[in-house]
Amino acid sequence: MTMIIHQQIHFLRNAMTFIALMVATLFLSACGGESTEALPNTSSNLSSVSYKGPSPASDDVQNFKLAVWDNLVQEDKCGSCHGTGGQSPTFVDSQNINTAYAQANTIVNLSDPSQSAMVTKVAGGHNCWATSDSVCVDILTTYIANWAGGSSNSAKTIELRAPAEKDPGNTITLPADPAGFSTTVYPVLMDYCSDCHGDSGQTPYIASSTLSTAYEQSKSRISLTTPSNSRLVTRLEFDAHNCWTADCGSDAAYMETKILELAALQSPRPVDPDLVTSKALVLAGDNGDGLLANSGGRFEDNIIALYEFKAGEGQTAFDTSGVSPALNLTLSGNVDWVGGWGIDMRPAVQTEQGAMVPAGKAQGSTTDSRKLHTLLTGSGEYAIEAWVAPGNISQEDARIVTYSGSATTRNMTLSQSLQRYEVLHRSTTSDENMPFATQDGDKLLQATLQHVVVNYSPGAGRQIFVNGQYSGDMDPDNAGLLSEWDDSFAFVLGNETDGNSPWQGAIRMVAIHNRALTPEQIQANFDVGVGQKFFLLFGVSDLINVPESYIVFEVSQFDSFSYRFTSPFFISLDESAEPSNLRIQGMRLGINGKEATVGQAWANLDVVLDSATYEPGTGQSLSRLGTIIALENGPEYDEFFLTFDLFGSSTYSRSEPPLIDSGTPADLPPSSDIGLKTFDEINESMARMTGVAKTRPAVLNTFSTVKQQLPTIENIGGFLSSHQMAVTQMAIQYCDALIKDGQARAAFFPGFDFTASAGTAFDHSGKSLITGPLLARFVGENLSTQPAALDIQTELGSLIDKLTPCSGEDCNGRTETIVKASCAAVLGSATTLVQ
Repeated sequence: MTMIIHQQIHFLRNAMTFIALMVATLFLSACGGESTEALPNTSSNLSSVSYKGPSPASDDVQNFKLAVWDNLVQEDKCGSCHGTGGQSPTFVDSQNINTAYAQANTIVNLSDPSQSAMVTKVAGGHNCWATSDSVCVDILTTYIANWAGGSSNSAKTIELRAPAEKDPGNTITLPADPAGFSTTVYPVLMDYCSDCHGDSGQTPYIASSTLSTAYEQSKSRISLTTPSNSRLVTRLEFDAHNCWTADCGSDAAYMETKILELAALQSPRPVDPDLVTSKALVLAGDNGDGLLANSGGRFEDNIIALYEFKAGEGQTAFDTSGVSPALNLTLSGNVDWVGGWGIDMRPAVQTEQGAMVPAGKAQGSTTDSRKLHTLLTGSGEYAIEAWVAPGNISQEDARIVTYSGSATTRNMTLSQSLQRYEVLHRSTTSDENMPFATQDGDKLLQATLQHVVVNYSPGAGRQIFVNGQYSGDMDPDNAGLLSEWDDSFAFVLGNETDGNSPWQGAIRMVAIHNRALTPEQIQANFDVGVGQKFFLLFGVSDLINVPESYIVFEVSQFDSFSYRFTSPFFISLDESAEPSNLRIQGMRLGINGKEATVGQAWANLDVVLDSATYEPGTGQSLSRLGTIIALENGPEYDEFFLTFDLFGSSTYSRSEPPLIDSGTPADLPPSSDIGLKTFDEINESMARMTGVAKTRPAVLNTFSTVKQQLPTIENIGGFLSSHQMAVTQMAIQYCDALIKDGQARAAFFPGFDFTASAGTAFDHSGKSLITGPLLARFVGENLSTQPAALDIQTELGSLIDKLTPCSGEDCNGRTETIVKASCAAVLGSATTLVQ
């Protein structure tokens, strides 16, 4: 029996459409003849072909029509060649859906859609309708998977297949020092690739004038073990990508020669023969052993735009939703690809040559973006789903996802403001520039990988979910219609259309749904995770008496610099075989001939494999831990293996290296016993001390203006004069609001006559009616280190005396002005600033 690991995938259908079509089918069948009634193309594609042939003969044929035929019948996809009377197989026959279904079954693999002949043919370069074969492969795989989901009660399986056996061998790796690269490959790149892949060109920057940058960008495109498989070679040989002579084959051979020269400079690293090792594996690529684990669990029925960033290079982020028109995004400015699927948005920089590279963004055309207007205004609701890793928690008005025309005109926007996610949205009942956000105190936005979903529906309004959990924030606006949306706007990631609202961070996935997601669907999509994931099966049959035995990991490229290994389990692909009292101790990861220096999460593993805990077909879990190890040559070239201190009867006597004496640590410089309040704490303190609400318009506007100028950390050593200026502005605004409110000022300064002239209001008793409440409310007597109250009162009284003299019209309103100044002097002092 085939050994499988079951994973659930949710493929919900539009129930009303399905029922209506089935009722029509049953009615026409009862009439005894073939139906010629036109059946609509029910796909989400904006251009469709009307079907007028016989009705689908079964539910499975209907599922095929909805998921595959409707999406491929167009002339610009498969209809021009594989339609009625076309070349075999005619799987998009427009006259008979049942014939098309029969033809399609000869070229699909519903149990493993990615291995369908329809997919592999296109992967080999056969008539992809997009500019990238991999994009067509992804879209076709999705279509077939949707058909399979509708045909098999939404159950989706991943078949574990035995990889080719190979022992860990003598491997060569690229060194940390780029010296060898600088004399072999680098000169070729500088001579022939710098026009496009230089500092101010497009990624990858393999011809950067900075050697270290070019080396890091080139590493994953160089194979020292098989130079002919290097990306730098195959792009010339097979893609004819910017060959510098008329003979691309000759150019590819020259590049291969230079990589061979670089390989010759390296020494092979043999594996320690005393180690107890598994068989060796490579993760990805043509010679990769990894089994793709991205095969289900996500809810994607209503996706109309999808970005998984699988291309890994170039200037286009492809929309692989399969919904026409494809809303592809053009990358511009300082943006780079992230290994394991993703893009990294970076701030504007100046090159060594003095040229300015603007902040990164990915933007679609207004024409293609119009499909969002058409499909979202049609449904009246939407969901923005994104996996993002903010670069920091200090950026504001930073656009992550937006469908807009400028910084002030939009249809919908997901933005970052410090540790808040903000949603700006146009409807018949909401202001497009008034943000709805998570709360400051919740600090839901963190500088780490997060799953964020923004829902909008007429019933619930706007909702924000972070890592599967509802934020609890209620939309202050009544839910309205999307009928006022503008169809001339553009869809953008990482910035605003005008380039003036840059966001820094990594974007790993973005999906736009034309229906709001349920909490259960959001949780399911969060649980699935993001990025390219594989199963790696490390063979261990030669170490124990259990046939077809493997230790399996889920592995992904975590970022451009590391791999993530997690959830190891033991399994035999022979269903009749079971382990019996086999002990595993001290399991470690090896890479390129040696054990990884860090990330050995299972070094203390101690488990027993036995029939009592082993389940045929599922295996036995070894650990719930995961780890990160450094990437060296890239997922197509790094060779992994496992080592064990004990596995069955095989042992390795490990001697731990001695601890390094780090010496006596130096004393840190003296630090202050006090700190600064941060911007939000200062605002809160002033509001409580004066009794003025933070939401008072004048106060709120001033805080919004000077917030970035206020302290953001508590370290008193970071205090700047600009901080004091911002505090002073806040103090003046709060005191102004207090004094202008007659009832509030009377309660704060009881007995003081604000209508008296400055010459008489501040006599001895009048002065104390001002200084007394200010000291009591703003200063207090709870700190032994603060100045004496009498000293403060004397200083404040001196200030009032200096401000009192006036003559003529200068005296009008002078009393209120003096009280405001006295209030601001105390409120803006260290009593408010010090933590």
